[in-house]
Amino acid sequence: MPEQRVLVIEDEENLLEALRYSLEREGFSVLTATDGEGGLRLAREDSPDVIVLDVMLPGLDGLEVCRILRRETNTPILMLTAKGEEIDRVVGLELGADDYVTKPFSMRELLARVRAMLRRSGMGVEASAGAAAAANTVLRAGDVEIDLTGHTAKVAGNALDLKPREFELLALLVSNKGRAFTRDQILERLWGYDYIGDSRTVDVHVRWLREKIEAEPGQPRKIITIRGVGYRFEA
Repeated sequence: MPEQRVLVIEDEENLLEALRYSLEREGFSVLTATDGEGGLRLAREDSPDVIVLDVMLPGLDGLEVCRILRRETNTPILMLTAKGEEIDRVVGLELGADDYVTKPFSMRELLARVRAMLRRSGMGVEASAGAAAAANTVLRAGDVEIDLTGHTAKVAGNALDLKPREFELLALLVSNKGRAFTRDQILERLWGYDYIGDSRTVDVHVRWLREKIEAEPGQPRKIITIRGVGYRFEA
């Protein structure tokens, strides 16, 4: 099995070397960059399996790098944020980061999160392929149509441009229309039981979906918020 590659984008030299050392000891192949432009170039050229990205970088900052990468790739992104900077964590999740750790952090925690992200990434591909092969069907609810085999979705006959996790979330809700899911249930089903990030990532993905499938995202009629519980899909 080839080594899994981790790209670390961090401008603090001592931390960068500590991350490289710890990841290589765990058997990862490590690429490093000390600024946003260099990290973006390596991500495009070398297609790493996971990216560890600091928010505070010279030149192109980590949030902008995350925004650009998420338009181009579904590679898992783990963001490093400063202690107490909740806004960075929230914005990072909204831009498409998969998880974050707050400085200072233990290497054991970071390594655990990297491994969990890689497992979830692999399980997501296998689960999607398995579901498509087993179901070989099209889900319909109102004007929403999801082709599990072709991994496509439409609203009123118009194709949707969905990220993989958005597709999985929509398929989960539509296939269980009328059933309410808590945020934790959605996290466990789509991100894995060992996900240790923020449950608000579910809210972010729901908001993205509403912007794509609702006539009025601010007054949703398909993905309904159940106060104190979570979400359900109504046809």
